Amino acid sequence: MANLPTRAPEAMRELISFRVAGQDFCTDIRQVCEIRGWTQVVPMPHAPEFVLGVINLRGTVMPVIDIAARLGFAASEPSERHVIMVVNIDQDWSGLLVEAVSETLTVPAAQIHKAPLVNSDQTRKLVEGFITTKASMQTVVHLGHLIAQLDAPLSLDLAPM
Repeated sequence: MANLPTRAPEAMRELISFRVAGQDFCTDIRQVCEIRGWTQVVPMPHAPEFVLGVINLRGTVMPVIDIAARLGFAASEPSERHVIMVVNIDQDWSGLLVEAVSETLTVPAAQIHKAPLVNSDQTRKLVEGFITTKASMQTVVHLGHLIAQLDAPLSLDLAPM
């Protein structure tokens, strides 16, 4: 019996999509631990403008970050319609304020289009790529870079065209 060549299974990525500043983003679902409704925060003195404050989640005090403001968009006005994505990046817990969490996606890694070359190191580190469908385009973001240095500004140009 002849050995037939076998095709290696294509690497798949599991992503969770969310909406910020009217735009669609997604990130690795393994970093998102929980999605919860908006909770009032306790402000932190001298925190960057995009850090809304802190919340206590089952004994863990974590910052809540306005992702829209962090990306350079207009700051969000949190309401009961917003949600907080609780993420764990390198054992650091954070809450990310987003407009909504849409769906989970399982896509072949090959369908994630590389980000075009731009003159911003920050953008190259933050944007892993783009997923395009007939209805929309979603930016795949690397959360580790987004929240790794909360005291450092991002110089991104992700404003809608």
